[in-house]
Amino acid sequence: MKDCPTFKELESLYPELQPGGRFKPSECRPRYKVAIIIPYRDREEHLRIFLHNIHPMLMRQHIDYGIYVIEQAGSNRFNRAMLMNIGYVEALKQYSYDCFIFHDVDLIPEDDRNLYTCPEQPRHMSVAVNTMQYRLPYKDIFGGVSALTKHHMESVNGFSNQFWGWGGEDDDMSNRIRHHGYKISRYPANIARYYMLTHKKDNPNPDRYKKLYKGRTRYKTDGLNSLTYKRLDLILKKLYTWVVVEINPS
Repeated sequence: MKDCPTFKELESLYPELQPGGRFKPSECRPRYKVAIIIPYRDREEHLRIFLHNIHPMLMRQHIDYGIYVIEQAGSNRFNRAMLMNIGYVEALKQYSYDCFIFHDVDLIPEDDRNLYTCPEQPRHMSVAVNTMQYRLPYKDIFGGVSALTKHHMESVNGFSNQFWGWGGEDDDMSNRIRHHGYKISRYPANIARYYMLTHKKDNPNPDRYKKLYKGRTRYKTDGLNSLTYKRLDLILKKLYTWVVVEINPS
């Protein structure tokens, strides 16, 4: 699980991949077109481990998918949620995806029964993580790995763009989901299991609780419809589509 081949080695391991980290099974007609969106900065080793685990699993699940690594350039504090909004927008420019899996790069799925598809209700996928003793930390959590359809994303106006630094953005999305009449769905904890790769934690965003408290007032104006960014590069690599962006606080 924690093997870390070089990118060149990974490319030779998965010759069936199309440019941009795309795969479509030839022996069946997939039900879903799935974009895996990874907010990213300075985690190359984790990315190689992640790709080495996720590609074979998704192939075994016979999914029509593409992997999108959305890298934040510059020195501003990391904005995970904005990068996920950007990944959603950029992926739709490439292909008619109808399901979006928003995925932290340090979470490695452990069970093939954890299907990377989108149900009728938004799905929180990383239910049981080793660093939390494989237990759900609280009922309304929606962080780590989550699955939303295109309809879900448009209905809730995507993620908030206001959370700079660690924390708060996934709780805001959880609130958005429930505010719009959806329910968070989950697989059982013995299926939705993940291993978290070790890394240094970012400093918490000191304003996250204030922004969470006032989140409801921004649902209609803060999200996909207020997204602004500058795309610096887009490369269809063998293993993934690499999108480099510059983002700034509004």
